[in-house]
Amino acid sequence: QVQPVESGGGLVQPGGSLRLSCVVSGRTLEPFPVAWFRQAPGKEREEVGCVSSDSGLFTESAQSVRGRVTFSRDNAKNTAYLQLNDLKSEDTAIYYCAVPWGPVISTMCLMTPSEYRFWGQGTQVTVSS
Repeated sequence: QVQPVESGGGLVQPGGSLRLSCVVSGRTLEPFPVAWFRQAPGKEREEVGCVSSDSGLFTESAQSVRGRVTFSRDNAKNTAYLQLNDLKSEDTAIYYCAVPWGPVISTMCLMTPSEYRFWGQGTQVTVSS
C-alpha cells in the first residue's frame, strides 16, 4: 500500500519559514514525481508545485508561492520536501503531498491533481501573529 505522510506543519508567524516533509511508504520514491497541493478553509484545493522524479532537477511552482518556495527530495529517505519562506496569512491551509500511480520517466513534473493517485492526509499550516 502506497502511503504518503506529511509532517512539519504548525503555527508560524508572518514572515517566517517552514519545511514540510512527505515520507512515502510502500514503494521506492525515486522514479516518481511528487506534487504538493493545499486547501484553505472555504476554498478549493489549489496546486503549490511539484518536483520531478529521479534527482528532482525540475520543479514547478504556482504563481502564489513562486519566489518563496523550494521543492527537493531525498530518495534515500523516500522523502520529498517543501520549503516555504516569507509566509503570509494567505498561506494558511492544509498542505497535501501526492504521488502518481506509476513511474514517470520525464525531466518534468505536472501540478495537475488528476495525475496523482496517492495522497497524504495533510498537515495544517497556520500563519498568524
